Amino acid sequence: MNPKIFVGVAVAALAAVLGGILIMGPSIDLESTTQPSANSEVSEIRPIEIELEEINVSKISERSATIDIAFEIKNPNDRSMIVTTMDYQLYETGYSQSEQLGGGQIGHRAEGMVEFGSNYYTLLGGNSIILRDEIVLRNSGNTPELWSNFESNTNTWKVSGVVFYNLSSMTSGQENELVFEFTQ
Repeated sequence: MNPKIFVGVAVAALAAVLGGILIMGPSIDLESTTQPSANSEVSEIRPIEIELEEINVSKISERSATIDIAFEIKNPNDRSMIVTTMDYQLYETGYSQSEQLGGGQIGHRAEGMVEFGSNYYTLLGGNSIILRDEIVLRNSGNTPELWSNFESNTNTWKVSGVVFYNLSSMTSGQENELVFEFTQ
């Protein structure tokens, strides 16, 4: 038999299936005047919550100090959210000169059309995650009072920054941001 007959039959069958779907598919009633009620399933999305979980000097020597910092991010909603990036700055305010010691970025914001990897955090509804980072400082010898505070563990800290997050997918909704500041 001629293979063109089989192709013709397959195309006709596919057209019949698609035609049936179009005829039997959902219809839109343009004449209906009912408005969605206030009790519809659309719920208000609450912003995420962030807390400074811990900040401490974990290692110290004459040449360097390592500071561990952790943040707890909570999702008070029933729906999942995606935390894309958290930017923060760390200040030591316990000596005569308040100084920015460092900062960082946890996560990754999508840039451009194509992303080949993901470094964001999915936060399920009603749950929380802890994001940790480590800052290593080099002792230049110019701030002996600061280094003395590190050694005696008498630092006072200020942490400020912003968290960027979306609804349950990278494409739904808009990017939201939460600005925060903590002192300890």
